[in-house]
Amino acid sequence: MSGEEVRAGVTLTNLDKPLFDGAEATKRDLIDYLEAVGERMVGHLRDRPLSVVRIRPGQEPFMQKNLPKYTPEWMERVTLWAESSHREVTYALCNDVRTLVWFGNQRAIEYHPTLLLTDYGKGQTHLVLDLDPAPGQPFRQAVLAAQLIRQALADDGLSGAVKTSGSKGVHVFVPIEPGIAIEDAAAATRAVAARAERLDPALATTAFIREDRGGKVFLDSTRSGGATVAAAYSPRVRPGATVSFPLAWSELESVVPGDFTIHTAARALGDRDPWAEEMPRPQALPADLIAEGHTIPVARVQAMHEGKRRARARREGS
Repeated sequence: MSGEEVRAGVTLTNLDKPLFDGAEATKRDLIDYLEAVGERMVGHLRDRPLSVVRIRPGQEPFMQKNLPKYTPEWMERVTLWAESSHREVTYALCNDVRTLVWFGNQRAIEYHPTLLLTDYGKGQTHLVLDLDPAPGQPFRQAVLAAQLIRQALADDGLSGAVKTSGSKGVHVFVPIEPGIAIEDAAAATRAVAARAERLDPALATTAFIREDRGGKVFLDSTRSGGATVAAAYSPRVRPGATVSFPLAWSELESVVPGDFTIHTAARALGDRDPWAEEMPRPQALPADLIAEGHTIPVARVQAMHEGKRRARARREGS
């Protein structure tokens, strides 16, 4: 029987229903996991506008940014102007475990906070590099690319923390001092990726257009400003219900993403918070890094123009 339970002040329903196809887990397993890691996860979600990926039974996953009308009044929230959709969006602030459990009961699997806090004036808190192996390539390819990023950072006196994305690859986070302009942070991220690519151009690429990558790891440097990224400890809508799991750099060679699921991750953590333990202190961004980044075109814009140019060339050729 599914029945009802109350946890963290939230009435839960349908706990014994499957979570999603291929999850090998129920909603109860999700809630159990969220409770187990709740305080640690909330610590990294706090005061960040939150989007979630939900799955209703029998439907495809969807990303929810705007809070639904039936959201309880006690939940903290912030209303911001969304330039992309030209409207105001009311985001949740996951500042307590009660909020996390409520979202779990809504079948929210993934938790994607912004790189900005609610006080946008402080700028984004981290640079983020998202590294996925090329199609058909093993996780180790992303691991090698992460090591290139680490070296490129170290060459400019910077350091970062690493976690599995919970999907195919890894995320490298570089904490930065408050007050850095979003445009400068975005430029620095592009420069880190470019420098990592130069370290081993046979392994890694910054080519935004898929057909130009040639089986190499894509060093995705496009996350900046109000962009979101899967949080540390967030489950993912992936086979086995994998989890984005923080690691020491020395551990990266000996794991694969499937090692960490909603069934195994809490036990692997114990009472630790490796995302807090491994994260360096916020750092100033070197001027040379920012300057180089401003000479690198924004990938999405460059790809859009190149796509149009190629389409025009094909039309003219035919």
